[in-house]
Order: sequence, then structure tokens, then C-alpha cells
Amino acid sequence: MISFLISIWRYLTRHVDNFLLGSIFLLMLTGLVTLYSATDGNLERLTGQAINMLTALSFMWLVANVPLRDILRLAVPIYVVGLILLIGVALFGEINNGARRWLNIGITHIQPSELMKIGVPLMLAWYFDRRAATLGTLDYVIATVLLLVPALLIMRQPDLGTALLIISSGFYILFLGGLSWRIMTGLLVSIAGSLPILWSMMHDYQRQRIATLFDPTQDPLGSGYHIIQSTIAIGSGGLIGKGWQQGTQTHLDFLPEKSTDFIFAVFSEEFGLIGNITLLFLYALVIGRSIVIAADASTQFTRLISGSITLTFCTYIFVNIGMVTGILPVVGVPLPLISYGGTSMVTILLGFGILMSIRTHATLVKA
Repeated sequence: MISFLISIWRYLTRHVDNFLLGSIFLLMLTGLVTLYSATDGNLERLTGQAINMLTALSFMWLVANVPLRDILRLAVPIYVVGLILLIGVALFGEINNGARRWLNIGITHIQPSELMKIGVPLMLAWYFDRRAATLGTLDYVIATVLLLVPALLIMRQPDLGTALLIISSGFYILFLGGLSWRIMTGLLVSIAGSLPILWSMMHDYQRQRIATLFDPTQDPLGSGYHIIQSTIAIGSGGLIGKGWQQGTQTHLDFLPEKSTDFIFAVFSEEFGLIGNITLLFLYALVIGRSIVIAADASTQFTRLISGSITLTFCTYIFVNIGMVTGILPVVGVPLPLISYGGTSMVTILLGFGILMSIRTHATLVKA
């Protein structure tokens, strides 16, 4: 009986990378432990997150079992559907807290910008794979347009954090696809020159977030409150932390958004510097394995998409920890696999599902 169950398990996980899955499990377990403390032992919230994790893992497993040829074929349809949905949000989306990000499709509400976190890099990787033999400057221009159209639609919602993540995922494809340093330098100069224009296009609250980054004490009870309280929590954790469920900033409700965007501050206060090093080590295991998969990829498409997924995951971590520690503006990016939430977790694990498909399936056959 045991041998039969082992055989079934091996069959079900034949396209799952065990090292990557194990590292993800450890991060998820860390997230649940931290969330239990952050929500003061709210079992309903904890159960909801466990369901989110199981749902995301199910999607990851499904994608891991999809042959690479089918993933390649799905790139354009996913991008086109995502773009149509973003236009639908701009025209008919529901407004919540001053932002138009959700679309009612009858049976449920969806956030199309999350789909584009996968759709944009898939589309760009597909395009570069198709144009690999004759890749020229015009192709980079077309790829940039394919990247900027959905990003601008998402900025308009407004959702600056998601737009920046999508731009970064697309930029990684351009970079890994061979974009020259000369062009990248020109782009950086152009961006720097357009900063006054971009500043004028920002919403007041976005400008305030950037101003708060340089001096959060100018509005300690308003825009600077998040950063001030999170840095106090992180600093008070010291070397070994105050202990699980013993964080004063957390449990006296000084720390805002403690189960989502600022959950790293909860973790830091309770587990200290040693806990942070351990958490970063777990992230390093996931990133290291992802890099190995990307390095072993045998085709243009798989190299580009695996590299983008890996680097985008790194960006998630850097941006969240950066904004919680006060070195980046607050842009509403969750800590991957730790923060409460279902949509971002599904998106992240869809990416890891693609990595597992690249690792375990045969070399890509052109569609």
C-alpha cells in the first residue's frame, strides 16, 4: 500500500522540481507563522491564507505539467486577453478607494493587471524567440511598445506598484534578449530628462510618497506614519527579536498594513536580525534554484522567460523590503509568499510553474 502511494506521488510530481517546491513550502510556512502573529491569532484570516496557498500551488502544478510548446502557444492569447481586460477596466472598471482596478465579469471580480505580470514577459519572450534570427533595432522598439501599452493602462488606474513590476519584468526580457548598453544608457538619459513631465503626471498621493521618502517626519501622523512605525518595529527587534507574538509595535496596533505590505516589519520585530538573515537565506534558495533552471534552459524562449521570472521575483523582494525599511517609496508591493493575499501569490507561483515546466519537460519544439 505504501509503495503504491509513493508511486502515485512520484507520478503526480514528475514535473515538479522538488528542491524549488521545498524552498517555497518553507517560505509559505514562515508566512503562516508570521501572519498568525500579525493578525493576533485570527484563525479565519489564517485559514483564508492557507486556501490561497493551496489554490496557488494547484495552479503551479497545472502549469508545471503543461508542455513548453503549449506555453509558447498561449503567450499571445494571454497577452491579448489581458490587454482587452485592461481596456475594459479603463472603460467599465469598478472604482474602489479612488482607484479603478477591478472588473466585474458576472461570476466574479478580477484584477487584469495581475494577469499581465505573466502575460507581458511571455509575450516579449515569444516575440524575441520568433525574431531571434533577424533581431534588429526595430524589434526592440516594437517590444518596448508591447511593454509600455499595458504598463501605461495600469498606471492610469492608478496602480504604480504593479506597473513598475510589469515594466521591470519586460525590461529583463529586453536586457536578456541582447539590448545594447548604448541603447540602455540612452533610455536612462531619456527617463532622467522626462522626470519633470512624469512628476507632473503623478497623482498628489504619489508625489507625497516620494517626498515622504526623504523626510518621513514632515508628516509623522499622515504620509510618514507607515515608514516611521515600520522602521521603529524593525529596529526594536535587535539581534534575536522580541519573540513570536511579542512585538509591541504589532500588537499595540502601531504598525499599519501589518498582514500585507508591512509584514516584514512584523517578522523583523519578533525574530530580529537572525530571523531576517534566515528569511533571506530561504529566498536565496528559491532564487538560486531558479537561476540554475534559467542557466540550463536550452532555447531562446525558455532562457528569456525563466530569467525574467527569476529577476522579477528578486524585484518583488527588494521593493517590499526597501519600502518597509524606508529606502524606497511605499508603492504597495507585497512580500512574496509571506504577505496575506491570493492574487499575487497565484501570479508568483504561476511563474514558478513555468520554471518547473522548463526544468522537467523536453526541449522546446517550435509551435
